[in-house]
Amino acid sequence: MAIRPLPGRRSLLKGSLAVSAGLALPAFTRSGRPTAEWGVQTGDVTRDSALVWVRSDRPARMIVETSATESFRDVRRMRGPLIGPGTDFTGTTRLRGLPPGEQIHYRVLLADPDDPRRTSAPVTGAFRTVPDRRRDGVRFVWSGDLAGQGWGINPEFGGYRIFDAMARLDPDFFLFSGDTVYADGPIAASAELPDGSLWRNITTEEKSKVAESLAEFRGAFRYNLLDEHLRRFNARVPSIVQWDDHEVRNNWYPGQRIADTDTRYTEKSVDVLAARARRAFGEYFPMPTPRPGAREGRVHRVVRQGPLLDVFVLDMRTYRNANSPGDQTVDPQGILGREQLDWLKRELARSRAVWKVIAADMPIGLVVPDTTEGRPHVEAVAQGDPGAPLGRELQIAELLRFIKHRRITGTVWLTADVHHTSAQHYQPARAAFGDFEPFWEFVSGPLNAGAFPATELDATFGPERVWVKAPTTANVSPAGGYQFFGEVDIDGGSGELTVRLREMDGTVLFRKTLQPGLVGQ
Repeated sequence: MAIRPLPGRRSLLKGSLAVSAGLALPAFTRSGRPTAEWGVQTGDVTRDSALVWVRSDRPARMIVETSATESFRDVRRMRGPLIGPGTDFTGTTRLRGLPPGEQIHYRVLLADPDDPRRTSAPVTGAFRTVPDRRRDGVRFVWSGDLAGQGWGINPEFGGYRIFDAMARLDPDFFLFSGDTVYADGPIAASAELPDGSLWRNITTEEKSKVAESLAEFRGAFRYNLLDEHLRRFNARVPSIVQWDDHEVRNNWYPGQRIADTDTRYTEKSVDVLAARARRAFGEYFPMPTPRPGAREGRVHRVVRQGPLLDVFVLDMRTYRNANSPGDQTVDPQGILGREQLDWLKRELARSRAVWKVIAADMPIGLVVPDTTEGRPHVEAVAQGDPGAPLGRELQIAELLRFIKHRRITGTVWLTADVHHTSAQHYQPARAAFGDFEPFWEFVSGPLNAGAFPATELDATFGPERVWVKAPTTANVSPAGGYQFFGEVDIDGGSGELTVRLREMDGTVLFRKTLQPGLVGQ
């Protein structure tokens, strides 16, 4: 793989990505000036705009300065919001009017609202805006599932070092495919490993129990930012973020009530928990603000990445129906809801990008059971019956049929969630439902969580598991391996899209190249 030269970016990264033996945690000292010890992030970068995020230690005015050079010789200054306790001292500023296809250096300062001359030390970062030219190509990485099953930040293990491996690929952005935190997963000080040794976690008060209050949800998102590798990655690689279940609670759905026997929770309404989680999610990631009239806190959106790529970010939580056996012969709500499905069909048909990545927070043909309520229900789409579509499969069948009949080219599905990595090819000749064109689904993750065996395939859409790497036992710790991310590289000349599934250290495990301009392949 040829790495394209990008002036400025690599010199900026040089020396900042070496894995250290320990973790440099924020100092959290209250001095006479505001501080931004939680780092900076950028998100949803386009050809001429970007969202910049920061967290202060006190009320402050957010100020963002940008420059074409690392020396900040010529600076453009943007005055951001006044941030305070209402957003847990987090703030996001949208940069507009940026030049397309250029390296942007930025720094964030926090000014004392009572004395603007008193500002924090600048916190710097960089990103590339989306190019107008096809020949520039696109490279990004994706994964999900961070700090799950009690496997948190372990300095002896090197912390979240997988983010260094991703950063070394110099991606244009990171697609964070859900389970960005485990709000329902307490982090204990230690856990015993199979060899008798101990996994030792950094711990916080908020992560000592399941999240229920807004403060506890905020603490769950803040926990991951204690890791220096993640903070360094955030400053250098923009994100496109979606959520799944563990931002709230395992296998949640709207309207769910938590059983009285689950004594971990005093708040039994999942809708109440989800509202608090969604607020914290929006506070701790650089997310776009909903347009007037749009549903509050909307996660699903299209992020356009130039002539080669559109990313269709799905929300398979907010609009889904209740988990069930999944054997309904009519299911208009499904996993996406009618409004989101119609939006997705409309935006896919409008897209003129060579490639249309459908970023799903759950897989399509992998059976993901839900036994949290003591019954064998379906958590994702596939329900294990290899026959004609039933339940949530009906909605996916409608979408696949639409893609075929509208001759929409270049669709690829990317997901995480199942804590192993694999490549599935869907072929109508193998399927009970055949009114679609062949397509690929690639799975990656976890980033730092328990790894699990590969799940059963459902034959309704004819999947073949072309490649997989997964443990044979459940909840293998990061120390046991099986931590993964994926890379997508779109060549600006040929338009070919190459997927590489990688291990935690960056080793390539599987590679597949797809050709542009085809409805199915």
